[in-house]
Amino acid sequence: MELSESVQRGIQTLADPGSFDSNAFALLLRAAFQSLLDARADEAALDHPGLKHIDPVVLKHCHAAAAAYILEAGKHQVDQSALSAYLEDCKFDRERIELFCVEYQNKKNSLEILLGSIGRSLPHVTDVSWRLEYQIKTNQLHKMYRPGYLVTLSVENSDSQSYPEINFSCNMEQLQDLVGKLKDASKSLERATQL
Repeated sequence: MELSESVQRGIQTLADPGSFDSNAFALLLRAAFQSLLDARADEAALDHPGLKHIDPVVLKHCHAAAAAYILEAGKHQVDQSALSAYLEDCKFDRERIELFCVEYQNKKNSLEILLGSIGRSLPHVTDVSWRLEYQIKTNQLHKMYRPGYLVTLSVENSDSQSYPEINFSCNMEQLQDLVGKLKDASKSLERATQL
């Protein structure tokens, strides 16, 4: 697992009993899992009275670091021994390591389902369609008389087997810019495959 320096600092701060007592640590850990796994979770978990004595900047930094570590551990399907080894390196005491591992084991399946639903690849454009629109007036009754293009990209996501469409509108200059960038990308790809 590769964690940024900021995440590592946040995890180390979370390990410090002077910054987070046992109760605050448990509350923050539950809040981190809840914010990842519950779409309806809000920041109210960080407003818990047991966390009021902690500087809000430090609290949010440690919350983000814990969430990032949880996601990385889930992404790499880390087992309990590797999880606790990293936490020991970050100076966590035995009680905090055990609490973290128990919480992780309880939520591991939900976390894997969440990460699996995100997918591993970007959508692939399979088709493009467009149509010309001509704007005559605005909603303020100003006369416009300008053309525009409605573009629809049909995309395919190989991970989820879904076929959504991306719709957008643009004027002629924006469309020419898009076509130019696509041509540049195509030429770059051709050069890269010839190497």
